[in-house]
Amino acid sequence: MADENAAAEEEGEEEAAAGGGKKKLILFGAIGLVVLLAAGGGAYFFLMGEDAPTPAPGEGPVPQEVQKPVVFYDLPEMTVNLATEGRTTYLKVRIALEVENRAMIEQIQPFLPRILDAFQIYLRELRPADLEGSAGLFRLKEELLRRINLSVYPAKVEGVLFKEILVQ
Repeated sequence: MADENAAAEEEGEEEAAAGGGKKKLILFGAIGLVVLLAAGGGAYFFLMGEDAPTPAPGEGPVPQEVQKPVVFYDLPEMTVNLATEGRTTYLKVRIALEVENRAMIEQIQPFLPRILDAFQIYLRELRPADLEGSAGLFRLKEELLRRINLSVYPAKVEGVLFKEILVQ
């Protein structure tokens, strides 16, 4: 009888161990499913959610930034020879100025000869290597903007835009 009781106990322990293993498997599966659903929901709200937070009732609409209108003024086309040794290299450039409003153009126009002179002097100092790549053009743009704002002070030019650049 003792042998039968020992055998029954062993069989019960094996079943309990197998049942416990199944419980652990179900528990890990459920936890994994919850984590997966939470990650999927978070990704959905992150990727598909609204760009701007919705205001609480009574707060009113969220103000949006209004883009300021700008005006462009075309300078006459300029062709200059660059500083090179040996073969002559020319730079042909068409530039537009970005200003705040039409009144600014009226302030700038009397200074047009001074602007063109400053540009011509600076452009003639350049070498073809100075204009290579986007970094060279960015430096050129920044330097022309600096020179034009010195020439037209107290008026202000917001930006220099290249319409055409040709090095030949």
